Amino acid sequence: MQAFSFETLERENLGETVYSRVAEALIKGRFAPDARLTIRDLAQSLGTSVTPVRDAILRLIQDEALVQKSAREVRVPIITLRRYREIRQIRLKLEGLAAREAALKAAAKDVEHLRGLIALNERAIADKNWTEGLALNQTFHFALADIADMVVLRGILNRLWLQMGPLIAESYHEGGRAMIENHYAVLAAVEKQDADAAERAIVADITEGGEVILERLISRHDVKAGTA
Repeated sequence: MQAFSFETLERENLGETVYSRVAEALIKGRFAPDARLTIRDLAQSLGTSVTPVRDAILRLIQDEALVQKSAREVRVPIITLRRYREIRQIRLKLEGLAAREAALKAAAKDVEHLRGLIALNERAIADKNWTEGLALNQTFHFALADIADMVVLRGILNRLWLQMGPLIAESYHEGGRAMIENHYAVLAAVEKQDADAAERAIVADITEGGEVILERLISRHDVKAGTA
């Protein structure tokens, strides 16, 4: 994975901005599972003092997006097979609800926004720009909750994706077009205002797109069990 650095921040609302930037990087998979993060390096990358970065790290630990191994060591968690299955089960219910509501509430501009995201993602995959493709995939999923106008659900999804982003990024290039194939069915269902079809399509997307992730985790689990 390519080295990632942040753009220097302005001073206003610094604490919240630092949290948002680091959270967005996690959601978009810019940090790999088990990556070690240091407050000093993040502060230097963001162009801030260590205080707002330390506060952001503490919030992300509370969000279960980071884990503190020791007083000086913070890492991106390695998601276990059991935890992945639990998060996926929750996502199926919540994102299914978001897709249903999006289908019922979408305006023409919302449909075109989803269509545009798919087109950009196709281009990113064709160019093997996995970082961009991953970001667009996440944006598509979140767009459904935004179109549904479900603020509470959006916040819950944000916390789930904080944990899932690094794991999805680890497998995204292997999944390739399987990661967005069902987005076309979601789009068609939203355009037809077919809530049932929209829910089925996003459930299929999460389930089928997650097979690569599941295989990787099962393999990792088997290797760990074999060496125990």
